[in-house]
Amino acid sequence: MGRYTSPGLYRRDGVWHIDKRIQGYGRLCASTGTGDKEEAERYLRLRLTAIREARLYGVRPTRLFREAATKYLLENQDMPSIGDTALHLKQLDPYIGDLTLGSVHDGSVTPFIKARRKQGVSNRTINMALQRVVRIQRLAATVWRDEHGMTWIAQAPHISMLPETNRRLPYPLSWEEQAYLLRALPGHLAKMVLYKVNTGCREQEVCKLRWNWEIKVPELATSVFLIPFDFGGRRLHSGVKNREDRLVVLNDVAMSIVEAQRGLSPTWVFPYDGHALKQMNGTAWKKARVRAAAQWSKEKQETAHPGFVHLRVHDLKHTFGRRLRVSGVSFEDRQTLLGHKSESVTTDYSAAEIEHLIAQAQKVTVGNQRSTPTLTVLRRRAA
Repeated sequence: MGRYTSPGLYRRDGVWHIDKRIQGYGRLCASTGTGDKEEAERYLRLRLTAIREARLYGVRPTRLFREAATKYLLENQDMPSIGDTALHLKQLDPYIGDLTLGSVHDGSVTPFIKARRKQGVSNRTINMALQRVVRIQRLAATVWRDEHGMTWIAQAPHISMLPETNRRLPYPLSWEEQAYLLRALPGHLAKMVLYKVNTGCREQEVCKLRWNWEIKVPELATSVFLIPFDFGGRRLHSGVKNREDRLVVLNDVAMSIVEAQRGLSPTWVFPYDGHALKQMNGTAWKKARVRAAAQWSKEKQETAHPGFVHLRVHDLKHTFGRRLRVSGVSFEDRQTLLGHKSESVTTDYSAAEIEHLIAQAQKVTVGNQRSTPTLTVLRRRAA
């Protein structure tokens, strides 16, 4: 018969874990980080002593980063980007999960950074993980308090972000580049792209566009779409980025595309094999942009701009926004048309307001290209 095990300890996958209810404190759940029973029991005793000292003498108990990360995930389950956050924290866990919350600093995240760089991950992506760490530590130092009113840590250690000198800048398309791209795309993607550069919608707002979001405006003999803020997107709880219902007005080009899609699906405006496309940025998109750039180089006798060669789906939204700006559309109207957060956002639009927004969106159709050539001239090309 084996030696008695302290209550609250259990073994899982070769490692001892703590799951213990403590009167006046609550539930303590943590990994001891060891498969040795005696070491695990020593760790449990240290945690219990820290809790007792906090209760009797006001000494702040130590907590592992993993506990704080778990708390953050539980408190933000409905956050649109919670899936990405969970993935970042999962990748961080082997490196800092078993460290005390206050001891996670530049030095302790260095092994994580080195490992991710070895995997070919960009500084931008690594910073996104580090930003989650900073956010958790700031909450622990300022907002989260225990039953004694003390914050989880006295202050948040400093964590430096990596330089992002190679960060990809937005690349708005010229009208010529748009024509080359559309010719290279398969039909279903070409329609989505043309709709996107005429509405400024995000990728998932196009892929998941539903017919039951269409609202008729009989006074104007047209219709608009009102996308629910929590429509889903790539994940169940994601949706419109600013968490507000998204009004989409249709200029002549966007409306013609919508009309051509009627009858293809009772649910989806842009169906693919009867279902909603998961994303536009797939193999077909990547092959098409390469073909378009190659055709450009062949016909123009010049190398296509790197931004065109590596065009992102989100650049289509930037294209719409840039065209609105150079067409003289006001900042407030641009905010509404692009679905950006604005203090004046409302879902109660009059027919006159909708007519005005459509007129502004109409300025970026093919027949209104008056300022675009200037943008093309100002672009810096590769040497």
